[in-house]
Amino acid sequence: MSALKVLRVGPLVSVQDQGRPGQLRQGVSCSGAADLLALAEGAALLRQNSGLAALEMAGMGGLFEATAPLRIALTGAPMQVTLDGEALAWNASHQMQAGQRLEIGAVRKGVYGYLHLGGGIDSEVMLGARAAHLMSGLGATVAVGDLLTSGPDRSREVGLGLAAEDRFSGGTLHIVESFQSSLFAAGVRARFASTQFQRGGRANRMGVEMVSEGGGFAADGQLNILSEIIVPGDVQMTGDGKPFVLLREAQTTGGYPRIGSVLPCDLAKVAQAQAGTKLAFTWVSLEEGLTLQAKQDARVKTLQSSCKPLLRDPAMMQDLLSYQLISGAVSAGADPFEPGDNS
Repeated sequence: MSALKVLRVGPLVSVQDQGRPGQLRQGVSCSGAADLLALAEGAALLRQNSGLAALEMAGMGGLFEATAPLRIALTGAPMQVTLDGEALAWNASHQMQAGQRLEIGAVRKGVYGYLHLGGGIDSEVMLGARAAHLMSGLGATVAVGDLLTSGPDRSREVGLGLAAEDRFSGGTLHIVESFQSSLFAAGVRARFASTQFQRGGRANRMGVEMVSEGGGFAADGQLNILSEIIVPGDVQMTGDGKPFVLLREAQTTGGYPRIGSVLPCDLAKVAQAQAGTKLAFTWVSLEEGLTLQAKQDARVKTLQSSCKPLLRDPAMMQDLLSYQLISGAVSAGADPFEPGDNS
């Protein structure tokens, strides 16, 4: 049985998979990885199912020791990473041997990095998933001394890299109308779409604050709104009209007005935005939104074929002298077209 022993770990590291869809009626939000695309990328690099659990690291990773040989992959927000002191490529798969230590430091860009194991992390299943729901206390963050045990690994392939989609620099978020959009005047909705936002300082797995210059975005009669169902992507306004984009651990119901809902394919941009990152919203019809989502879903299905063998930088290869770089020798004065020994 292969596992990673946790020797040191950041404060917001947890096991996550695709979450618990379909349990809102029981008061349980879906949870799961903040960046679902990162789960799919790791699965493609390890040639395994994207439903397997991985380690989600918010801002900081940790120090991990392999108890036996195992394959790993690194995706999501790029982080500083070494294996026994040697730098590793991000968005790539690697082999670890028993006793080797993997050190993952701070993020270089974005928020959430992911460590995948061959066979996935075989942690306890709770309500149909392994995902920790930190806000409700369903599961917990990873602690020093924990063993991250891997499930059955049916592949041996390593050394693959992937040109990952950039969702760490903000940009445009596509938003569709939802149940309460009509409560906001047309002029308010237009001003919302023409406003340049920045990710604020308040953010977690429940949602992300959006800040901007100018006034807030109020709904008509918003003090009389009844609580309704909430889903990830909903853009909810606080009492002063400040928007929050709700994420994977959003509450299941809420009474604050919601101007619309961000497409699932754009939520990784929100989750991976560092404080101060610029974001903007653009309205699309439901039909346009379904088309955009379908394109993203189709791209995810091609991830495995997009993985290519890593090209190692000779300057980073500590075992460079163990390779045969030149085979044979020739004489500069010999005629290569004459028969005989040209060596």
